[in-house]
Amino acid sequence: MSPAVGTGFFWHERCFWHDAGAIGVFSAPGEFLQPQPASESPESKRRLKNLLEVSGLIDELVVRKAPPADRQALARFHTPAYLDALEAGDAARGGDGGDCAPYTPGSLAAARHSAGLAMAAVAAVARGELANAYALCRPPGHHAEADRGRGFCLLGNIPVAVHQARATGRLGRVAILDWDVHHGNGQQSAFYADPETLTVSIHQAANYPLDSGAFEERGDGAGQGANLNLPLPPGSGLGAYDYAMRELVLPALEAFAPELIIVACGYDAGAKDPLGKMLLNSAAFAAMTAQVKALAERVCGGRLVMIHEGGYSEGYVPLCGHAVIQTLAGSRIAVPDPQNDEIAAWGYQALQPYQRELIDGWRRRLEGEAR
Repeated sequence: MSPAVGTGFFWHERCFWHDAGAIGVFSAPGEFLQPQPASESPESKRRLKNLLEVSGLIDELVVRKAPPADRQALARFHTPAYLDALEAGDAARGGDGGDCAPYTPGSLAAARHSAGLAMAAVAAVARGELANAYALCRPPGHHAEADRGRGFCLLGNIPVAVHQARATGRLGRVAILDWDVHHGNGQQSAFYADPETLTVSIHQAANYPLDSGAFEERGDGAGQGANLNLPLPPGSGLGAYDYAMRELVLPALEAFAPELIIVACGYDAGAKDPLGKMLLNSAAFAAMTAQVKALAERVCGGRLVMIHEGGYSEGYVPLCGHAVIQTLAGSRIAVPDPQNDEIAAWGYQALQPYQRELIDGWRRRLEGEAR
């Protein structure tokens, strides 16, 4: 096989056609809630794709579409009863996938294409066809569980992609890093007892879901120790994220020695996001990408796949996403972020003493486990 070449960019217009309905930031309409478009709208993703076109960066990428995931692939993770319920709702007037996961007719087609993009990106990198890849998935997937949708997510894009790659013999040991501002409960539930999958989530503490994401959730059975949650306090910024990455995230990934790394790449830890309370700028997302990319080159031949997750600032997500994809591709094509330096200058961006104490405490507990 020829050496892997280029950074793949996987997208499909169908994904932008998912419509959650007019629920705004709420989980359901209400008598006193004036209808407004759902927070999980297509615009942040479409604007990212458009920005890649306008800057010219997309011309340096290996642009690909992908077919939708079929029922057999979805059933490697999701229960038949849940898939039946989605299909029934899609054939009727829509509904809710389970918990804050509303959808309308046509959404299931978009969700199947979203999972298909993730599957194709993981497969192409796992088999050495591409050096690395970015999949512009929508709807997102990192909250979906086997038997229900949650938090805007209908299908578990990453678990579906991992199970499919393993079923076809393309993937063994894998690490999943989730830096969406919300806990990556979908990956955690999918692989909680799996020693061959490391799941790491760095997120805002007790945001969503409220019933998961604690540091104490370390895995079960043979998978004990292969799940790591880092619930940072609201208001964490550049210093806290950098310290947590250097002290805990990167060492955990390197020690696990995966064959491939997947990043659940949400941008709602950005300072401009309406659904998170963190302080990152576009340069921070680029820096984390550079760190993980360098680690992947050391431990798994550079095999890295980034799956688009949350991020609800229609203006700021495209700037963050462009910075990430530029870094992933090693391109010199940059676009200016007019608020990057201003955000970096905000108060409390430096590592705060209580943040250091929390992260150091987690490190000591991990060191104690290792003894």
